Amino acid sequence: MLLLSWSVMTARQEPYVKHNIAKGETVYSIARKYKVTPYDIYKLNPDAKNGIKENAVLLIPTKSSATITNTVKPEEKEETKAISSGDEGIATTTHVVKTKETLYGLAKQYDVSVADLKEWNPDVAQNGLKVGQEIIVSKDYQPDNSNDAVEITTTKNTTEVFTHVVKTKETLYGISKQYNLSVAELEELNPQLKENGLQIGDTLQLKKVVQEKSSNINGNVITSSIGVLERYYIVKPEETLFSISRKLSVAEEELLKLNPDAANGVKAGMKLKLPNTFVSKSKPQMDLAKTVDFTTRKDLVLLLPFNVSKIYADTSKTVQESIKENKFLNLTLDFYSGALMAIDSAKVLGLPVDVKILDVESSRSTSNIAKIIGRNDFSNVDAVIGPFQNSHVEATAQLLSQYKVPVISPLSKEESKPLSNLYNVVPVQEAMYKAVFDYMYAKNGNVLAVVSKKKNSTKEYLQQHYKDVKFASYNTEGAIDLESIRANLIKSQKNFVILESELASQVLNVTNALAKYKKDFDIQLVALELYDTLDYDEIPMQNLVDLNLLFPSSRREVNTPEGLAYENKYKRLYGVTPNSRVNTGFDVTFDTLLRICQPESFEETAKKYKTEQIETAFDYESHNGVIVNDAVYIQYYDSDYTIKPAR
Repeated sequence: MLLLSWSVMTARQEPYVKHNIAKGETVYSIARKYKVTPYDIYKLNPDAKNGIKENAVLLIPTKSSATITNTVKPEEKEETKAISSGDEGIATTTHVVKTKETLYGLAKQYDVSVADLKEWNPDVAQNGLKVGQEIIVSKDYQPDNSNDAVEITTTKNTTEVFTHVVKTKETLYGISKQYNLSVAELEELNPQLKENGLQIGDTLQLKKVVQEKSSNINGNVITSSIGVLERYYIVKPEETLFSISRKLSVAEEELLKLNPDAANGVKAGMKLKLPNTFVSKSKPQMDLAKTVDFTTRKDLVLLLPFNVSKIYADTSKTVQESIKENKFLNLTLDFYSGALMAIDSAKVLGLPVDVKILDVESSRSTSNIAKIIGRNDFSNVDAVIGPFQNSHVEATAQLLSQYKVPVISPLSKEESKPLSNLYNVVPVQEAMYKAVFDYMYAKNGNVLAVVSKKKNSTKEYLQQHYKDVKFASYNTEGAIDLESIRANLIKSQKNFVILESELASQVLNVTNALAKYKKDFDIQLVALELYDTLDYDEIPMQNLVDLNLLFPSSRREVNTPEGLAYENKYKRLYGVTPNSRVNTGFDVTFDTLLRICQPESFEETAKKYKTEQIETAFDYESHNGVIVNDAVYIQYYDSDYTIKPAR
């Protein structure tokens, strides 16, 4: 059933060549071969999104322009040299400026940012480039991994003595981890354990030393008077008070009240005091496979909407026809095949988990969820994945709230009810917006939006939440005034141009204009919703590549060694490349399996740790009681026609 595909759409009416897929080829390798993008290939071959097979034929567009690469000419190589920056041992590369060269062109040539060039060359930032000037164009340095928010308090040790009543399924190892003690310390505090072992209902004596420490940032330790808790933020290069307020979700007025000197602007290295109520949401990213508790078996249930009885009840079609024509079932089967891969990976790791898969019979308004829960014992289940539809997964969470069973909603984009045991995997649209704006503000960007008249709700949202955004105006004929775009661009800043339009002609005109303006300005095109903005045949992909289209996404490109090994294994098993639905099935299932196999509960790991799997990252946060995955990737189209993470 997994190999059945959806109906093939007709090819676009545009020039193309036919390509016979060779063994081991992917859409990305084929795109690079023909100097087109994967998006171009998907336009002509919609089924390719579900994977490609050896010996099948792909239609490859021929109208896309060849990739323009920023190569260094032979005579230029002689004038580019590597130097040492002295006793710090930091390697740098310099370049002698030639006629007509620009900061943006050099940044592209050496794969750095314009902001980097300005930081390394203060004279350039102040006076601009001069022909014959030798500037630094590359510098290798260690990234700053310190926390942004600094929490400061005097070191203080206190000892707490308390008890713990042993519950079902608990182990000595799990209890020791829970209270940050060793098993030996537990046995020393409770000598009876050595003779009788751990028994349900036992009352254990525990002792815990609580230590409060001062923190440091960039190597600077800051202390304060006893009992006073202070929090600070160290300003980074090119940050503004506004970008910091957005980044930390602290009102600009509140920052000014605590830091009056910031009214005249902030400078790199400046220490800003934060409100005492400020709490950094930054979590450490953990590889949970390294901290598995192998001593206790866990139970996972998948509630997947196969609707098997409905397929066999439909006598007007064969089972094969029903499966082939049912898109929702195909989605379920894709997710299921990814989940099976995750379960197999769990077996390889030796995770102590029992998995049960139950068929959900559902329509838009009805389901057999209550009947399933009534007929099965969920009292000791450690987590449930599914169903897919928001109303059904909400009903599941409500029915299982009596057992406090975490329920994971894997696919729904709808905002759910505020249920304490419901975890939504798909980030909400507001989180996607915030992630891309945080990125633009961190780059000290000048943000301009081009919004069509039918997207007025988007414009109102931006005006309400991001008040510094500029908007392109319309002329008397009702078209976007392209000159108003140019008038709002700033030469000394990175210009991010958000394009929100449902009109192909408007998108084409704006991208053509921006391509011309790039000669004088540092411009990057931004889409708040990738495919809504770009799914038009009339838009040359070259426009989007030249403008390095930036966009937020809940998924990253599969390009890690682990991800590629997973893809190869899936292709060996099923004969096709896994699509995004398969990858989601794997990521959600494998992440849940790892979380329930920790010494701590799923709820505790969700509060404490971020994780990342093949295509999806998981960073669960509560927003007014609604628990949502806040992990968003910011990606862009690079000049080599690949999608890369924005740095």
